[in-house]
Amino acid sequence: MNKEKYYALNRQLTKEERKELFKEYEKTKDRELRDILIEEHLYIAEILSKKYANRGIDYDDIFQVASIGLIYAVERYDLSKGFEFSSFATPTIVGEIKKYFRDKGWTIRVPRRIQELSKKINNAKISLAQKYQRTPTIQDIATFLKVTPQEVLEAMEASKVYAPQSLDLTYDGSGDDKEVNLSDLIGEDERYFDQIEVNDFIHTAMEKLNEVEKTILIERYYNKKTQVSIAEKLDISQMTVSRIEKKVLEKMKKEVEKVMET
Repeated sequence: MNKEKYYALNRQLTKEERKELFKEYEKTKDRELRDILIEEHLYIAEILSKKYANRGIDYDDIFQVASIGLIYAVERYDLSKGFEFSSFATPTIVGEIKKYFRDKGWTIRVPRRIQELSKKINNAKISLAQKYQRTPTIQDIATFLKVTPQEVLEAMEASKVYAPQSLDLTYDGSGDDKEVNLSDLIGEDERYFDQIEVNDFIHTAMEKLNEVEKTILIERYYNKKTQVSIAEKLDISQMTVSRIEKKVLEKMKKEVEKVMET
């Protein structure tokens, strides 16, 4: 079936008539034939767009993206492969919609109520700024939209997930010409992290010591006892305590060197 016949029919085509159009389009790549095929299968884009509606992006935008996916499907469809066009077009259209959501959608799913309020807040900011010739306050926006200030704040916080800022975002440094990365401004070193690592190391190293060695190490460096008092407690000579202490410290040094090598 050619395009002249199609226009003369002025009705929706049958399955066989559509196949004829695809065959002819494959041969001629006629743009008008392509447009006819797109119009005939536009219902597929509509059905798939409705499935992805109410997810933070306007239906019209989704439908536009779905229509682009339909165009790609019409242009790439190979009738000789034996697939129905709807089976071929669906994953192509869905792929375009999902790609659009990844690029433009909300990073984290938030309630529809918050999404809609967020849009209203953006419009209210523009209107109120023009009206008052200044940046509107939270209370201004809340009064304008007839909601509570808490709801405005909640929506404004939630809207931040729509387009998260990159950690590579830079700001002008205060007092000098240096730029500061956002990653430099968030997070801080936890002062207990190093201590935790040290404690883990000591615990592992002490497992390799015998009871006398452990006692001497604990008494000397945790309880701050003298070699003499430790010798009296263990009923050994002070010289023996000194010798064992030196031996233990050598073992600890070797363990440190092993950790540094890894």
